Amino acid sequence: MTKSLVTGGAGFIGSNLVDHLVELGHEVVVIDNESAESNEQFYWNEKAQKCVYDIRDYENTRPLYDGVDYVFHLAAESRIQPAIENPINAISLNSVGTCTVLQCAREAGVNRVIYSSTSSAYGMNEAPNVETQPDDCLNPYSVSKSNGEKLCKMYTDLFGLKTISFRYFNVYGERQPVRGQYAPVVGIFLRQLAADESLTIVGDGEQRRDFTHVSDVVQANVLAATTEVDESAFGQLYNIGNGKNYSVNELAEMISNNTTNIPPRIGEARISLANNNKMRTTFGWNPQVKLNDWVAAQK
Repeated sequence: MTKSLVTGGAGFIGSNLVDHLVELGHEVVVIDNESAESNEQFYWNEKAQKCVYDIRDYENTRPLYDGVDYVFHLAAESRIQPAIENPINAISLNSVGTCTVLQCAREAGVNRVIYSSTSSAYGMNEAPNVETQPDDCLNPYSVSKSNGEKLCKMYTDLFGLKTISFRYFNVYGERQPVRGQYAPVVGIFLRQLAADESLTIVGDGEQRRDFTHVSDVVQANVLAATTEVDESAFGQLYNIGNGKNYSVNELAEMISNNTTNIPPRIGEARISLANNNKMRTTFGWNPQVKLNDWVAAQK
């Protein structure tokens, strides 16, 4: 039986991935310390092995990697503004934590490590964003995640560990975080709609985002783990985005005309848009879910 380990597997993206891996018949180990403050609840699949540890805890987590075929590394401080407020925590969890995961995987002889990174590493680069663009990290979050990508490449080049790094573009969907002001915007808007509150638009609302459904992200992870590819595919970056973006104002129009503008935030890019040709070509990935269709189904 194929054995997979998912860090952050009780959170938003991770739990959706765990459920799918269980459905595929994988034996699944989940490591999650339940530290994500924007999650209203954590989702533990009862058919997976539950391990409540910090990914930086080498002594307790190292044995969990033995016999594992695929590691899906999603555990992180995953919000920009909290990382700005506490850079030390973000750098420790996202950089040191990723190094710990990679070292455990290397020692255990894991076949592949799929690392979840972020499109925010592109910063103010011109859209559409392509993997050959230089990093333009505007905040501690993107610095820490970009560092994780470089660690993955180094573990591939130096130690022969097969790694793949994904840059996600604004993931939304079932189980998305909704707590607090720094949760992803789709979740916040739907929470505000349900509570009959005004949708809070940050700044002028003309910032544009490439919204990508969690099921498409899950499919990308599975393809990256199981697709036979040339060795040159490892140690590289791949964009996971729809290739179409919407302004926050356009998103709000899909949900409610009751809106309020709040002050802009520092450290955030103005436009994100994925060029996803590399992922399509290498792994045969093809995103299926359209934002406007999904939002309409939630109302």
